[in-house]
Amino acid sequence: MIRARTYTDARTQAHSNAELNWWIFMRVSGLILMFLVLGHVYMTFIQVSESDATYDAVINKLGNPAWKLYDWLILVLALLHGTNGARYVIEDYVRSRPNRAWVKMFFFTLVGLLFAFGTVGLMAVK
Repeated sequence: MIRARTYTDARTQAHSNAELNWWIFMRVSGLILMFLVLGHVYMTFIQVSESDATYDAVINKLGNPAWKLYDWLILVLALLHGTNGARYVIEDYVRSRPNRAWVKMFFFTLVGLLFAFGTVGLMAVK
């Protein structure tokens, strides 16, 4: 596990390229997520008046493929970012190797289901 603040320190601490790539991903995805979510909040709650925020308005918005892609990117990045963060927590707090494998398997299955349900729910809107 990498516990570094700079890229140079992370490279020296990384046991594998995959771990270094996940370290980079966490920084980049966190930054991208900030802008995506702030844009989503602005366009959903600030740009639209309260009387215009109806079920039909949301369905009409999601009829546009660009909005579906935008919301799907938020879903994917948030799930990957959160899953990797939870993986770090599991590595830190579940000491037994077999227990850690079971916890990860359960957690990754749950995340896979959330991704599938979120994608199907988002793409089902016509």
